[in-house]
Amino acid sequence: MHFGKNMRTYYLILIPILVLFFAFNTFPLINGLIYSFTNSKGYGGFDWVGFRNYADLFTDTRVGNSYLFTFKMAVVGTIVINVLSLVLALALNSKIKFKTSLRGLYFIPNILGALVVGYVFNYFFTYILPFLTNTTSILADKGWAWVAVVAVCAWQAIAMNTIIYISGLQTVPQDIYEAGALDGASGWNKFRYLTFPLIMPFFTINMVLSMKNLLMVFDQIMSLTQGGPAQSTESISYLIYNNGLAGGQFGFQSANAVIFFVVIVTISVLQMRFLNSREEQL
Repeated sequence: MHFGKNMRTYYLILIPILVLFFAFNTFPLINGLIYSFTNSKGYGGFDWVGFRNYADLFTDTRVGNSYLFTFKMAVVGTIVINVLSLVLALALNSKIKFKTSLRGLYFIPNILGALVVGYVFNYFFTYILPFLTNTTSILADKGWAWVAVVAVCAWQAIAMNTIIYISGLQTVPQDIYEAGALDGASGWNKFRYLTFPLIMPFFTINMVLSMKNLLMVFDQIMSLTQGGPAQSTESISYLIYNNGLAGGQFGFQSANAVIFFVVIVTISVLQMRFLNSREEQL
């Protein structure tokens, strides 16, 4: 009897969550997959076009450029975020004064909304930095605008990655360091042969999450460049949103979204397999 009451409670909690998940996640996914086989503009009637949208994706120069930009930004951003996060985690995990307060301060960027942060940095890059350096805005330069996007993404993402690295560092037993010290391990060798192998699972998590989040970058593009100048910072997510909802390419960009979903899943799986194999070697 008691077991039956518990099961009813579980179902009452679980069913509303499943309904919401299906309504706002699974159903839009299925709907987008269906529209990817049409020439829908997002309104009015449409015709079925089969796999034509998918074939056209591989010949569309704008789509190709958006993928190149997104991959470049994601790779560079992932490296920058994880290097700086690891250095910051090592510093915050060491024996320094005001360590707890500093951990709270550096986490503030992660609390702020991405759009808010983007608009603040937009003002900084457009007005303050040019005034201080007597140059034009970095956001107006095709060769440097992507650097501004990476900088803003990294500034906000570093906090969460640092927390994960700190969690990993705190799982390393002090006995390991004491044994290493007896063998003369210190400085870089201590980190390379003792610390890093033991926090490798946390490194794997951060690498996968960083790459996934940067591949899906949207808010920073919207608030900083809106894909400019001359579409040089147009990410895949922004292209899907902009041309799919406002450009009359709803069906075509739905196909782009499906391909993009497959790409992200594939990259994440490959990352996990490669990094897990490295964990076993270490």
